[in-house]
Amino acid sequence: MTGSERLVVRGPEDILGFIPHSLGYWPAASLVAMTLHGPTLGATLRLDLPGPANQADPAAFARAVRRYLESDQDADGSLLAVFTSDAGMGPPSAYDLLVDTVRRALDQAGMPVRDAWLVGDEYWRDALCSDASCCPLPGRPVQEIRDSMLNTEMVYRGSSIGPAPRAGSQPEAPVPAMHLAAVLEAQAGWEHELGGQSRSRAQFNAVLDFWELLLERSHDGQWIPDVERDAFLRATLLVPTWRDALLVMAAAGRAAAEAGAEQFGVLSEDGGDVSAVALPLLPPPGFAGRQQRRAAGAASGAVPAGYGEVLMGLAPAAPDWAGLDALDRILGHLAVLGGHPAAAALTLRGWVAWSRGRGSYAAAHLGRALELEPEYRLAELLLDIVGRGTLCGWAARKEAAWQKFPKDPAGEKETL
Repeated sequence: MTGSERLVVRGPEDILGFIPHSLGYWPAASLVAMTLHGPTLGATLRLDLPGPANQADPAAFARAVRRYLESDQDADGSLLAVFTSDAGMGPPSAYDLLVDTVRRALDQAGMPVRDAWLVGDEYWRDALCSDASCCPLPGRPVQEIRDSMLNTEMVYRGSSIGPAPRAGSQPEAPVPAMHLAAVLEAQAGWEHELGGQSRSRAQFNAVLDFWELLLERSHDGQWIPDVERDAFLRATLLVPTWRDALLVMAAAGRAAAEAGAEQFGVLSEDGGDVSAVALPLLPPPGFAGRQQRRAAGAASGAVPAGYGEVLMGLAPAAPDWAGLDALDRILGHLAVLGGHPAAAALTLRGWVAWSRGRGSYAAAHLGRALELEPEYRLAELLLDIVGRGTLCGWAARKEAAWQKFPKDPAGEKETL
Protein backbone atom coordinates (compact mmCIF):
# COMPACT_ATOMS: atom_id res chain seq x y z
CA MET A 1 0.00 0.00 0.00
CA THR A 2 1.18 3.50 -0.69
CA GLY A 3 0.65 6.44 1.60
CA SER A 4 -2.64 7.28 -0.07
CA GLU A 5 -3.81 3.68 0.29
CA ARG A 6 -3.50 3.44 4.05
CA LEU A 7 -6.27 1.75 5.97
CA VAL A 8 -8.56 4.40 7.45
CA VAL A 9 -10.19 3.56 10.78
CA ARG A 10 -13.67 5.02 11.04
CA GLY A 11 -14.60 3.74 14.49
CA PRO A 12 -13.78 1.21 17.22
CA GLU A 13 -15.35 -1.65 15.27
CA ASP A 14 -12.68 -1.07 12.58
CA ILE A 15 -9.88 -1.25 15.14
CA LEU A 16 -11.35 -4.41 16.64
CA GLY A 17 -11.82 -5.83 13.15
CA PHE A 18 -8.17 -5.19 12.35
CA ILE A 19 -6.86 -7.11 15.39
CA PRO A 20 -7.63 -10.64 14.07
CA HIS A 21 -5.98 -9.75 10.76
CA SER A 22 -2.91 -8.45 12.56
CA LEU A 23 -2.63 -11.60 14.71
CA GLY A 24 -3.78 -14.02 12.01
CA TYR A 25 -6.63 -15.40 14.15
CA TRP A 26 -9.53 -14.32 16.36
CA PRO A 27 -8.12 -14.22 19.92
CA ALA A 28 -9.83 -15.88 22.87
CA ALA A 29 -9.26 -15.34 26.61
CA SER A 30 -6.73 -12.69 25.64
CA LEU A 31 -5.72 -9.12 26.30
CA VAL A 32 -4.65 -7.35 23.11
CA ALA A 33 -2.71 -4.11 23.42
CA MET A 34 -1.85 -1.85 20.49
CA THR A 35 0.58 1.05 20.50
CA LEU A 36 -0.22 4.39 18.92
CA HIS A 37 2.04 6.89 17.17
CA GLY A 38 -0.16 9.94 17.25
CA PRO A 39 -3.17 8.97 15.10
CA THR A 40 -1.48 5.86 13.70
CA LEU A 41 -1.65 2.26 14.91
CA GLY A 42 1.67 0.68 15.75
CA ALA A 43 2.56 -2.72 17.21
CA THR A 44 0.05 -5.35 18.34
CA LEU A 45 0.59 -7.48 21.45
CA ARG A 46 -1.53 -10.43 22.60
CA LEU A 47 -1.25 -12.05 26.04
CA ASP A 48 -3.28 -14.81 27.66
CA LEU A 49 -5.59 -13.36 30.29
CA PRO A 50 -4.30 -14.07 33.81
CA GLY A 51 -5.98 -16.78 35.82
CA PRO A 52 -8.35 -16.06 38.72
CA ALA A 53 -5.51 -16.02 41.28
CA ASN A 54 -3.60 -13.33 39.35
CA GLN A 55 -6.71 -11.31 38.49
CA ALA A 56 -6.97 -10.35 42.16
CA ASP A 57 -3.52 -8.74 41.95
CA PRO A 58 -2.73 -8.07 38.27
CA ALA A 59 0.27 -5.79 38.92
CA ALA A 60 2.79 -8.31 37.55
CA PHE A 61 0.66 -8.82 34.45
CA ALA A 62 0.46 -5.05 33.92
CA ARG A 63 4.23 -4.74 34.21
CA ALA A 64 4.62 -7.43 31.55
CA VAL A 65 2.31 -5.51 29.19
CA ARG A 66 4.26 -2.34 29.85
CA ARG A 67 7.61 -4.06 29.25
CA TYR A 68 6.47 -5.42 25.90
CA LEU A 69 5.00 -2.15 24.66
CA GLU A 70 8.03 -0.13 25.75
CA SER A 71 9.91 -1.91 22.96
CA ASP A 72 8.02 0.41 20.60
CA GLN A 73 10.07 3.47 21.45
CA ASP A 74 7.98 5.81 19.28
CA ALA A 75 4.69 4.97 21.00
CA ASP A 76 2.83 7.85 22.66
CA GLY A 77 -0.45 6.09 23.38
CA SER A 78 -2.16 2.72 23.45
CA LEU A 79 -5.41 0.82 23.01
CA LEU A 80 -6.66 -2.22 24.94
CA ALA A 81 -9.12 -4.97 24.05
CA VAL A 82 -10.10 -7.84 26.35
CA PHE A 83 -11.39 -10.83 24.38
CA THR A 84 -13.48 -13.01 26.67
CA SER A 85 -16.92 -14.62 26.85
CA ASP A 86 -20.14 -12.66 27.28
CA ALA A 87 -20.29 -13.76 30.92
CA GLY A 88 -18.99 -11.08 33.25
CA MET A 89 -18.98 -8.30 30.65
CA GLY A 90 -21.67 -6.28 32.37
CA PRO A 91 -20.52 -3.65 34.84
CA PRO A 92 -18.92 -4.26 37.20
CA SER A 93 -16.91 -6.46 34.85
CA ALA A 94 -14.62 -9.24 36.03
CA TYR A 95 -11.84 -7.43 34.17
CA ASP A 96 -12.31 -3.89 35.49
CA LEU A 97 -9.39 -4.19 37.92
CA LEU A 98 -7.16 -5.72 35.22
CA VAL A 99 -7.91 -2.95 32.71
CA ASP A 100 -7.46 -0.24 35.35
CA THR A 101 -4.11 -1.66 36.51
CA VAL A 102 -2.80 -1.95 32.96
CA ARG A 103 -3.99 1.60 32.24
CA ARG A 104 -2.03 2.98 35.19
CA ALA A 105 1.12 1.09 34.16
CA LEU A 106 0.94 2.36 30.59
CA ASP A 107 0.15 5.90 31.71
CA GLN A 108 3.33 5.88 33.81
CA ALA A 109 5.25 4.70 30.74
CA GLY A 110 4.03 7.64 28.62
CA MET A 111 1.60 5.47 26.63
CA PRO A 112 -1.82 6.46 28.04
CA VAL A 113 -4.72 4.22 27.09
CA ARG A 114 -7.03 6.18 24.80
CA ASP A 115 -9.72 3.51 24.46
CA ALA A 116 -10.43 0.06 25.83
CA TRP A 117 -13.07 -2.51 24.94
CA LEU A 118 -14.49 -5.81 26.14
CA VAL A 119 -15.23 -8.26 23.30
CA GLY A 120 -17.37 -11.29 24.09
CA ASP A 121 -18.83 -14.11 22.06
CA GLU A 122 -21.88 -12.17 20.87
CA TYR A 123 -21.44 -8.61 22.15
CA TRP A 124 -18.78 -5.96 22.68
CA ARG A 125 -18.74 -2.72 24.62
CA ASP A 126 -16.59 0.16 25.81
CA ALA A 127 -14.66 -1.03 28.88
CA LEU A 128 -14.30 2.51 30.20
CA CYS A 129 -18.00 3.39 30.06
CA SER A 130 -20.41 2.31 32.78
CA ASP A 131 -23.24 4.71 31.90
CA ALA A 132 -26.18 2.61 30.69
CA SER A 133 -27.68 5.65 28.93
CA CYS A 134 -24.82 5.81 26.40
CA CYS A 135 -23.49 2.24 26.70
CA PRO A 136 -26.62 0.08 27.11
CA LEU A 137 -26.22 -3.55 28.00
CA PRO A 138 -25.51 -6.18 26.78
CA GLY A 139 -23.46 -4.09 24.33
CA ARG A 140 -23.21 -3.95 20.56
CA PRO A 141 -23.31 -7.08 18.37
CA VAL A 142 -19.93 -8.63 17.54
CA GLN A 143 -21.24 -8.98 14.00
CA GLU A 144 -20.60 -5.23 13.65
CA ILE A 145 -16.88 -6.02 13.97
CA ARG A 146 -17.05 -8.80 11.40
CA ASP A 147 -19.00 -6.53 9.03
CA SER A 148 -16.80 -3.46 9.55
CA MET A 149 -15.50 -1.54 6.55
CA LEU A 150 -11.88 -2.21 7.50
CA ASN A 151 -12.45 -5.95 7.87
CA THR A 152 -14.10 -5.99 4.45
CA GLU A 153 -11.18 -4.08 2.95
CA MET A 154 -8.63 -6.44 4.53
CA VAL A 155 -10.41 -9.45 3.05
CA TYR A 156 -10.53 -7.71 -0.32
CA ARG A 157 -6.76 -7.16 -0.12
CA GLY A 158 -6.19 -10.88 0.44
CA SER A 159 -5.88 -11.05 4.23
CA SER A 160 -7.52 -14.00 5.97
CA ILE A 161 -8.20 -15.06 9.55
CA GLY A 162 -7.23 -18.62 10.37
CA PRO A 163 -7.58 -20.83 13.44
CA ALA A 164 -5.66 -19.94 16.59
CA PRO A 165 -2.23 -21.60 16.79
CA ARG A 166 -2.18 -24.70 18.95
CA ALA A 167 0.49 -27.23 19.80
CA GLY A 168 -0.25 -30.66 18.39
CA SER A 169 1.42 -33.22 16.17
CA GLN A 170 -1.38 -33.44 13.62
CA PRO A 171 -0.21 -32.39 10.12
CA GLU A 172 -1.62 -29.19 8.68
CA ALA A 173 -2.79 -30.99 5.53
CA PRO A 174 -3.31 -34.64 4.63
CA VAL A 175 -0.50 -36.30 2.69
CA PRO A 176 -1.31 -39.08 0.19
CA ALA A 177 0.00 -42.35 1.56
CA MET A 178 1.86 -43.28 -1.65
CA HIS A 179 3.64 -39.91 -1.77
CA LEU A 180 4.59 -40.14 1.90
CA ALA A 181 5.97 -43.66 1.46
CA ALA A 182 7.98 -42.59 -1.59
CA VAL A 183 9.47 -39.57 0.17
CA LEU A 184 10.42 -41.56 3.26
CA GLU A 185 12.09 -44.23 1.13
CA ALA A 186 14.04 -41.64 -0.85
CA GLN A 187 14.91 -39.79 2.36
CA ALA A 188 16.48 -42.93 3.82
CA GLY A 189 18.65 -43.13 0.72
CA TRP A 190 19.74 -39.50 1.04
CA GLU A 191 20.50 -39.95 4.74
CA HIS A 192 22.78 -42.86 3.83
CA GLU A 193 24.55 -40.89 1.08
CA LEU A 194 24.97 -37.76 3.17
CA GLY A 195 25.80 -39.58 6.40
CA GLY A 196 29.56 -39.12 6.14
CA GLN A 197 29.45 -35.60 4.72
CA SER A 198 28.46 -33.48 7.74
CA ARG A 199 31.94 -31.90 7.98
CA SER A 200 32.58 -31.73 4.26
CA ARG A 201 33.19 -28.20 3.06
CA ALA A 202 32.21 -29.12 -0.50
CA GLN A 203 28.96 -30.71 0.68
CA PHE A 204 28.21 -27.73 2.95
CA ASN A 205 28.51 -25.40 -0.03
CA ALA A 206 26.46 -27.72 -2.25
CA VAL A 207 23.65 -27.92 0.33
CA LEU A 208 23.56 -24.14 0.72
CA ASP A 209 23.65 -23.72 -3.07
CA PHE A 210 20.60 -25.95 -3.38
CA TRP A 211 18.64 -24.24 -0.59
CA GLU A 212 19.60 -20.77 -1.82
CA LEU A 213 18.36 -21.53 -5.31
CA LEU A 214 15.14 -22.97 -3.93
CA LEU A 215 14.53 -19.92 -1.72
CA GLU A 216 15.03 -17.60 -4.70
CA ARG A 217 12.57 -19.59 -6.78
CA SER A 218 10.00 -19.96 -3.99
CA HIS A 219 9.34 -16.32 -3.14
CA ASP A 220 6.13 -16.26 -5.13
CA GLY A 221 5.93 -19.63 -6.86
CA GLN A 222 3.48 -22.42 -6.12
CA TRP A 223 4.89 -25.42 -4.25
CA ILE A 224 4.68 -28.62 -6.25
CA PRO A 225 5.60 -31.79 -4.31
CA ASP A 226 8.63 -33.63 -5.65
CA VAL A 227 9.79 -36.89 -4.10
CA GLU A 228 13.57 -36.59 -4.59
CA ARG A 229 13.76 -32.87 -3.85
CA ASP A 230 11.63 -33.08 -0.71
CA ALA A 231 13.48 -36.17 0.53
CA PHE A 232 16.82 -34.42 0.03
CA LEU A 233 15.67 -31.26 1.81
CA ARG A 234 14.37 -33.23 4.78
CA ALA A 235 17.64 -35.16 5.00
CA THR A 236 19.66 -31.92 5.10
CA LEU A 237 17.61 -30.68 8.07
CA LEU A 238 18.89 -33.63 10.11
CA VAL A 239 22.44 -32.22 10.06
CA PRO A 240 22.66 -29.41 12.68
CA THR A 241 25.48 -27.63 10.83
CA TRP A 242 23.42 -27.36 7.65
CA ARG A 243 20.20 -26.62 9.53
CA ASP A 244 21.73 -23.68 11.42
CA ALA A 245 23.51 -22.33 8.35
CA LEU A 246 20.23 -22.45 6.41
CA LEU A 247 18.49 -20.30 9.02
CA VAL A 248 21.29 -17.75 9.10
CA MET A 249 21.54 -17.66 5.30
CA ALA A 250 17.81 -17.01 4.87
CA ALA A 251 17.89 -14.16 7.37
CA ALA A 252 21.32 -12.61 6.93
CA GLY A 253 22.78 -13.91 3.67
CA ARG A 254 25.21 -16.53 2.44
CA ALA A 255 28.32 -14.74 3.72
CA ALA A 256 27.03 -14.83 7.30
CA ALA A 257 26.24 -18.55 7.05
CA GLU A 258 29.71 -19.36 5.71
CA ALA A 259 31.52 -17.10 8.19
CA GLY A 260 29.74 -18.71 11.12
CA ALA A 261 30.62 -22.21 9.99
CA GLU A 262 34.26 -21.15 9.72
CA GLN A 263 34.17 -19.51 13.15
CA PHE A 264 32.82 -22.63 14.84
CA GLY A 265 35.27 -24.90 13.01
CA VAL A 266 32.59 -27.38 11.94
CA LEU A 267 34.06 -27.96 8.47
CA SER A 268 37.04 -30.23 7.85
CA GLU A 269 40.29 -28.73 6.63
CA ASP A 270 41.72 -31.79 4.90
CA GLY A 271 41.53 -32.37 1.18
CA GLY A 272 39.61 -35.59 1.36
CA ASP A 273 36.19 -34.03 0.91
CA VAL A 274 36.66 -32.38 -2.48
CA SER A 275 33.70 -34.10 -4.08
CA ALA A 276 30.15 -33.71 -2.83
CA VAL A 277 27.14 -35.97 -3.25
CA ALA A 278 25.34 -35.01 -6.44
CA LEU A 279 22.23 -32.91 -5.90
CA PRO A 280 18.80 -34.09 -7.07
CA LEU A 281 18.31 -30.98 -9.24
CA LEU A 282 20.79 -29.06 -11.39
CA PRO A 283 20.86 -25.25 -11.06
CA PRO A 284 19.28 -23.52 -14.04
CA PRO A 285 21.25 -21.23 -16.36
CA GLY A 286 22.22 -17.97 -14.71
CA PHE A 287 22.78 -19.44 -11.23
CA ALA A 288 26.54 -19.05 -11.59
CA GLY A 289 26.02 -15.36 -12.22
CA ARG A 290 24.14 -15.06 -8.95
CA GLN A 291 26.97 -16.79 -7.15
CA GLN A 292 29.46 -14.34 -8.67
CA ARG A 293 27.38 -11.41 -7.39
CA ARG A 294 27.29 -12.99 -3.94
CA ALA A 295 31.06 -13.35 -3.98
CA ALA A 296 31.43 -9.72 -4.99
CA GLY A 297 29.16 -8.68 -2.13
CA ALA A 298 31.11 -10.77 0.35
CA ALA A 299 34.33 -9.07 -0.76
CA SER A 300 32.94 -5.58 -0.15
CA GLY A 301 34.41 -5.42 3.37
CA ALA A 302 31.18 -5.71 5.39
CA VAL A 303 31.54 -7.90 8.48
CA PRO A 304 28.96 -10.72 8.35
CA ALA A 305 26.55 -11.04 11.27
CA GLY A 306 27.39 -13.74 13.79
CA TYR A 307 25.13 -16.75 14.37
CA GLY A 308 24.24 -15.62 17.90
CA GLU A 309 23.43 -12.10 16.73
CA VAL A 310 21.17 -13.45 13.99
CA LEU A 311 19.47 -15.89 16.36
CA MET A 312 18.50 -13.06 18.75
CA GLY A 313 17.61 -10.62 15.96
CA LEU A 314 20.45 -8.22 16.79
CA ALA A 315 22.07 -8.30 13.35
CA PRO A 316 21.78 -7.49 10.54
CA ALA A 317 19.90 -4.22 10.99
CA ALA A 318 16.92 -5.87 9.27
CA PRO A 319 16.68 -9.46 8.02
CA ASP A 320 15.76 -10.61 4.55
CA TRP A 321 12.06 -10.98 5.28
CA ALA A 322 11.31 -12.24 1.78
CA GLY A 323 13.88 -14.99 2.28
CA LEU A 324 12.47 -15.92 5.68
CA ASP A 325 8.92 -15.91 4.33
CA ALA A 326 10.00 -18.27 1.55
CA LEU A 327 11.84 -20.49 4.04
CA ASP A 328 8.79 -20.64 6.30
CA ARG A 329 6.57 -21.74 3.41
CA ILE A 330 8.99 -24.49 2.36
CA LEU A 331 9.42 -25.74 5.92
CA GLY A 332 5.66 -25.90 6.31
CA HIS A 333 5.43 -28.26 3.33
CA LEU A 334 8.28 -30.41 4.63
CA ALA A 335 6.86 -30.59 8.17
CA VAL A 336 3.55 -32.17 7.16
CA LEU A 337 5.43 -35.33 6.22
CA GLY A 338 6.23 -35.94 9.91
CA GLY A 339 9.18 -37.69 11.53
CA HIS A 340 12.46 -36.26 12.83
CA PRO A 341 12.91 -33.84 9.90
CA ALA A 342 9.50 -32.37 10.77
CA ALA A 343 10.80 -31.57 14.27
CA ALA A 344 13.68 -29.65 12.69
CA ALA A 345 11.37 -27.87 10.24
CA LEU A 346 8.92 -26.89 12.99
CA THR A 347 11.75 -25.62 15.16
CA LEU A 348 12.97 -23.34 12.40
CA ARG A 349 9.38 -22.22 11.77
CA GLY A 350 9.10 -21.45 15.46
CA TRP A 351 12.15 -19.21 15.26
CA VAL A 352 10.80 -17.44 12.16
CA ALA A 353 7.49 -16.84 13.97
CA TRP A 354 9.33 -15.49 17.02
CA SER A 355 11.44 -13.20 14.83
CA ARG A 356 8.18 -11.85 13.38
CA GLY A 357 6.95 -11.06 16.89
CA ARG A 358 4.31 -13.82 16.81
CA GLY A 359 4.92 -15.62 20.08
CA SER A 360 1.73 -17.71 19.97
CA TYR A 361 2.69 -19.24 16.62
CA ALA A 362 6.28 -19.73 17.80
CA ALA A 363 5.17 -21.60 20.92
CA ALA A 364 2.79 -23.77 18.89
CA HIS A 365 5.45 -24.76 16.33
CA LEU A 366 8.06 -25.45 19.02
CA GLY A 367 5.57 -27.45 21.09
CA ARG A 368 4.76 -29.61 18.07
CA ALA A 369 8.48 -30.11 17.41
CA LEU A 370 9.00 -31.38 20.96
CA GLU A 371 6.03 -33.71 20.63
CA LEU A 372 7.64 -35.26 17.58
CA GLU A 373 11.13 -35.37 19.09
CA PRO A 374 11.26 -34.85 22.87
CA GLU A 375 14.43 -33.13 24.15
CA TYR A 376 15.16 -31.64 20.72
CA ARG A 377 17.73 -29.18 22.04
CA LEU A 378 17.24 -26.22 19.72
CA ALA A 379 13.46 -26.38 20.19
CA GLU A 380 13.92 -26.46 23.98
CA LEU A 381 16.23 -23.43 23.92
CA LEU A 382 13.91 -21.41 21.69
CA LEU A 383 10.80 -22.35 23.68
CA ASP A 384 12.55 -21.14 26.83
CA ILE A 385 13.29 -17.81 25.13
CA VAL A 386 9.68 -17.49 23.96
CA GLY A 387 8.31 -18.54 27.33
CA ARG A 388 10.33 -15.87 29.15
CA GLY A 389 8.67 -13.22 27.01
CA THR A 390 11.91 -12.16 25.32
CA LEU A 391 11.29 -10.12 22.19
CA CYS A 392 13.34 -10.69 19.06
CA GLY A 393 15.52 -7.66 18.37
CA TRP A 394 13.94 -7.10 14.95
CA ALA A 395 10.40 -7.31 16.32
CA ALA A 396 11.24 -4.64 18.89
CA ARG A 397 12.20 -2.06 16.25
CA LYS A 398 9.59 -0.67 13.87
CA GLU A 399 12.07 -0.08 11.06
CA ALA A 400 13.20 -3.72 11.17
CA ALA A 401 9.98 -5.50 12.16
CA TRP A 402 8.17 -7.92 9.88
CA GLN A 403 5.10 -6.54 8.15
CA LYS A 404 2.25 -8.94 7.55
CA PHE A 405 0.96 -6.57 4.86
CA PRO A 406 4.12 -5.83 2.83
CA LYS A 407 2.35 -3.64 0.28
CA ASP A 408 2.37 -0.92 2.94
CA PRO A 409 6.05 0.04 3.17
CA ALA A 410 5.54 1.93 6.43
CA GLY A 411 3.26 -0.65 7.97
CA GLU A 412 0.96 2.19 9.06
CA LYS A 413 -2.77 2.17 9.69
CA GLU A 414 -4.49 5.49 10.28
CA THR A 415 -6.92 5.89 13.17
CA LEU A 416 -9.65 8.46 13.51
